[in-house]
Amino acid sequence: MAVEGAAPLADRSARIKPDPEPIAMASGPLDPELAAYDELRALVNGAAPFDIADSDEFIEGAARGLDHHVLRRLRRGEFAVQAHVDLHGLTREEARTELESFLARSRQGGKRCVLVVHGRGLHSKDQVPVLKDALKRWMKTARFSDHVLAFATARPHDGGLGAVYVLLRRL
Repeated sequence: MAVEGAAPLADRSARIKPDPEPIAMASGPLDPELAAYDELRALVNGAAPFDIADSDEFIEGAARGLDHHVLRRLRRGEFAVQAHVDLHGLTREEARTELESFLARSRQGGKRCVLVVHGRGLHSKDQVPVLKDALKRWMKTARFSDHVLAFATARPHDGGLGAVYVLLRRL
């Protein structure tokens, strides 16, 4: 019986109030300094999600423990590119938002290898590749490493120094 063990209320005149619901805290914009400290702490503790190699010309990185043959195949362009995004002309913040959205959509869509065109910085101030450097930093953060298994500078026919192949994690 559903009411077995139930006892009548001693004082029926008082109202029973439910417990207050917890107040949901809206997460504000992430403080860039906190993110930088987290990245630094992860590097010092050895908990950084990626092993990254770069030079003035190329960038690449892979999740810790990834088979080096997979990274070599990615570097050689042996995975079929299933989607691409072009970040030319976007500010750093616009590019970050667009890239995060693109990676999430691509991964949700079951894509494994995508191409991110960041440009070579030929039209930026002092001809410095701003988005390329930013992309390298973003990939170290948990927000991006949740989606990305590895990345490497693209082959010349796919954009060369102005693009990267990104191998996405499976869902």
